[in-house]
Amino acid sequence: MRIVVADDQTAVREGLVTLLGTMAGIEVVGAAANGQEAVDLVARHNPDVVLMDLNMPVLDGIGATTAIRQHHPATQVVVLTTYDDDESIVGALRAGAIGYLTKDAGRDHIRRAVEAAAAGQAVLDPAVQARLVRAVGEPPRSAATPPDGLTEREAEVLGLMARGLSNQEIAGQLFVSEATVKTHVNHIFAKTHSRDRAQAIAYAHRHSLA
Repeated sequence: MRIVVADDQTAVREGLVTLLGTMAGIEVVGAAANGQEAVDLVARHNPDVVLMDLNMPVLDGIGATTAIRQHHPATQVVVLTTYDDDESIVGALRAGAIGYLTKDAGRDHIRRAVEAAAAGQAVLDPAVQARLVRAVGEPPRSAATPPDGLTEREAEVLGLMARGLSNQEIAGQLFVSEATVKTHVNHIFAKTHSRDRAQAIAYAHRHSLA
């Protein structure tokens, strides 16, 4: 797994590079001091994941995430920041980040997050997830009538996605093929106007489907 680290604080950036370098199966291919450097490193190295700070000079983390997801969709972004306010969380997810961690996350949590991101699975810090639910909360809709034309099975799949299950795990739980799950996921993205799993999960929480 190839990773780019982006953080404007030298000590934090170098610490993350050192930490990730001790993890088997992970190669740090670049370290950026600002968002524009992160975008340039992604274009040069095509990493699997970028571990992205938010508050950086030249181009901030949300701007960098937007550019990376638009021009290099195979690269996932996991935000690692000190900020856990509603605006930062929602802004990062809307920009296309698949994960959001605060900087008190431990070594194992960071490793799980980047591994999940590389596999296309969303990972949110529990405290971040709680704030996200409050930030995007709406009056719950009836569970008997899924919103936006979702079928009952699509709502069920979306609920399992919100629990962090992969397509393969969802297929096993529902006793269907993985191809069937992928079809449901594509329909979910289209009907909820979600660009990726992180946005779909945010939608699930807004509509009490999680």
